[in-house]
Amino acid sequence: MRRFAATDLHGCLRTFRRLVEEELRLHPADHLYLLGDYVNKGPDSAGVLDYLMQLQGAGYQVSCLRGNHEHELLATIHGEPNANGMWKLEDEKQLTLASFGVARATDIAGRYVAWMSALPLQLELPDFVLVHAGFNFALPPAEMREDVHSLLYSREFTYDPSRLAGKRLLHGHVPTPVAEVKAAVAARAGAIGLDTGGAFRLNPELRHLAALNLDSWELHLVENCEAPYPIAVR
Repeated sequence: MRRFAATDLHGCLRTFRRLVEEELRLHPADHLYLLGDYVNKGPDSAGVLDYLMQLQGAGYQVSCLRGNHEHELLATIHGEPNANGMWKLEDEKQLTLASFGVARATDIAGRYVAWMSALPLQLELPDFVLVHAGFNFALPPAEMREDVHSLLYSREFTYDPSRLAGKRLLHGHVPTPVAEVKAAVAARAGAIGLDTGGAFRLNPELRHLAALNLDSWELHLVENCEAPYPIAVR
């Protein structure tokens, strides 16, 4: 059994499939942990969710966390106020909705809504704690674990291993140049962000999906291979 972690797929189905099927050659006995943000930005949000559900249904050990983009898409579907500003570009909105075959978020099929709604916000392994964005380590321990905003939206924090029983922290959320992620992995840093900006196909320092082997510390990288789609340069 091998263990991998990856994050921030953002609708890049073709690239994610290449990572899973050609780079990792994932087996049903392996475990793949995904740290959120499966939708928006890229061309096929619905296809990514379909593929994840297909893998899970076929017996693959794929554990998925909720990212802020699932959180915001659910808020949009339910008409909640924090949905404002989820799509940065009109083209992004249309790409996302078209992938689900709908004109409005409220018409997204119930099976997708149920799957996203059931996603947990964090996962603890014997040697790692997994979240989408991070923790506010300034909060009391119990509050730190329950602070939804920091779990989904933290962009910077001071990692404190004593607050995680000495475990390393893996997260996504902040697109980070590939060279920086490689350096953090090589140093076996206490907190490692694995978001290498896979959806940002126009940015040469990003535009990769990364997967970390949690046992060997090998970092696997696959460059964005989607057909061209509109996206802002980060």
